[in-house]
Amino acid sequence: MPERIVVVQGDITRQSVDIIVNAANTTLLGGGGVDGAIHRAAGPKLLAACRLLAGANTGEAKLTDGFELPCRWVAHTPGPVWSGGHQGEDDLLAASYRSCFALAAEVGASSIAFPAISTGAYRFPKVRACRIAVTEARAAITARPELRVLFVCFSETDAQLYRDMLEQQ
Repeated sequence: MPERIVVVQGDITRQSVDIIVNAANTTLLGGGGVDGAIHRAAGPKLLAACRLLAGANTGEAKLTDGFELPCRWVAHTPGPVWSGGHQGEDDLLAASYRSCFALAAEVGASSIAFPAISTGAYRFPKVRACRIAVTEARAAITARPELRVLFVCFSETDAQLYRDMLEQQ
């Protein structure tokens, strides 16, 4: 039986899964980091599809086709900007993961790949974000045992953080 939660060091735009998660901004119209990489790899039709969604609130997720990506769908979720930890950031980040898992259940997706939401330009502390991500992934696979979750980390250091967290929890 394959592992239900897997950590991959690499490029999320190359993952052959049902859903790739985009750590988007609230406009959903592209940006830097993983958001820009996903928009570039998916091609111009992704931007056109995102324009029709009229943005998303922090913690919400909206679905588009994957277009030129090797996935069927992209779940766009704006994670929280870190403001010291007293503005509900933990709950908002957990909501981003839960919203993506809810979309996966809604469309019957069996695999979903996440970047480290909010840990780049939004400055969410990596260990704290990782703990939330792993907690939400474990809850999701408990509810849907057929689901396979990938955490796709750009750096090997981040990938090791996720591996260590999975062993601890």
